[in-house]
Amino acid sequence: MLNPLAAGSRLVRRTIAFQAVAVAALSLALLAKGPAWSLAALAGGGAIAAGGALYGVLALGGGIAPAIGALARLVLGLLAKWLVVIATLFIAIAVARLPALAVMGGAVVALVAQVLAMASGHRNGNP
Repeated sequence: MLNPLAAGSRLVRRTIAFQAVAVAALSLALLAKGPAWSLAALAGGGAIAAGGALYGVLALGGGIAPAIGALARLVLGLLAKWLVVIATLFIAIAVARLPALAVMGGAVVALVAQVLAMASGHRNGNP
């Protein structure tokens, strides 16, 4: 039997794992440029991964609900995700003065990893 909530939770876990590996690889590569660059990549990628994890918890954590409740959880999760992402990126760039290019690079790598993780699960119809 197909359980869409369980499939969604598996997709969130797989996405976070892909993002963690990709951002860690970028961070290790940028360590040659300096520790601030490496930390900046971790901050950018971590912002995307943390926002995605929060979205997964809020959007999928309520179980089966009527359409209004499910839509409200999706919207709340999406708003919370982007609030966390924007706040983290702002803190990393404006407050901590980390290299902006590395912060944005980490975010882009995490977003690309997100797309690849979502696409990889649909081979042979497996979510």
